[in-house]
Amino acid sequence: MNIEQAIKEGKGTIIDVRTTAEFSGGHVANSINIPLQEVPSRMEEIKMLEMPLILCCASGNRSGQAAQYLSSYGIECSNGGSWLDVNYLKSI
Repeated sequence: MNIEQAIKEGKGTIIDVRTTAEFSGGHVANSINIPLQEVPSRMEEIKMLEMPLILCCASGNRSGQAAQYLSSYGIECSNGGSWLDVNYLKSI
């Protein structure tokens, strides 16, 4: 299943890795906020989430870093890029 299909079908979990303040300013409905710097300390929580994980942020840079980190631990995840792009895919 590709990332666009997963988002459209509501499969997996959308994780927004922006700061709490950025997330509060707007985010994808039903996404969860785990700021990038908290990802390593929240691995046990992350492993319990419905896979695949779709990571997003403001531009795709931080979510790319998070995807690379999580993938190195064998976690099924993809970089969704900007939260605005993920939000758009979720709405169509």
